[in-house]
Amino acid sequence: MLRWFMIVVAAVFATTIAPARQSSGYHVVRRYPLGGDGGWDYLLLDPLSRRLYVSRGTRVVVIDADSGVPRGEIANTPGVHGVAVAPDLGRGATSNGRDQAVTIFDLQSLKPLGRVRTTGGNPDAIVYEPATHRVFTFNGTGQNATAIDLMAGAVAGTVALGGKPEFAVRPGRRPDLREHREHRRAGGARCPPPRRCGSLAARALRGAHRPLA
Repeated sequence: MLRWFMIVVAAVFATTIAPARQSSGYHVVRRYPLGGDGGWDYLLLDPLSRRLYVSRGTRVVVIDADSGVPRGEIANTPGVHGVAVAPDLGRGATSNGRDQAVTIFDLQSLKPLGRVRTTGGNPDAIVYEPATHRVFTFNGTGQNATAIDLMAGAVAGTVALGGKPEFAVRPGRRPDLREHREHRRAGGARCPPPRRCGSLAARALRGAHRPLA
């Protein structure tokens, strides 16, 4: 009896002194109903134009991030996953997974300027690297990345990744990191200064990653 009494007292005491759950500080400010058909994938906020790009399966919906007012759409993007913007070039690009292609578009009008076929199937994440004016698509079934020159509208190179990439982010001035879905590990691609870059957007990868070819 004494033993059970001590256990109950200890439990009550532990509950009493447990610190209150801290708030994360995140909260919903407003909601923007978009409507229409299509699923969801990556979102991209352009901090300069305050435009929010929302992938919707076969199109990209663009709205004003502060008011929710529609700014237009980028149509004919089958299986679109992500969007990358290049404010210094006035261009953007979408990764169209089902089409194995990238749509290059004008940032102001959102009108398509061209399409480039990627060197691997199911281009998923896409990031812009401003030092070389190229976008990188991370191709799921191709298990590689494609570097595309936005101004030339052409493939600049390919790098084998050794696994299925899922997501990519450009955290600093030049490195590109991406997650391998199967191995749950992160890798990186580093771009050298343009004078050493030649016709490729990246020359070497860290660790087990191979150079672009």
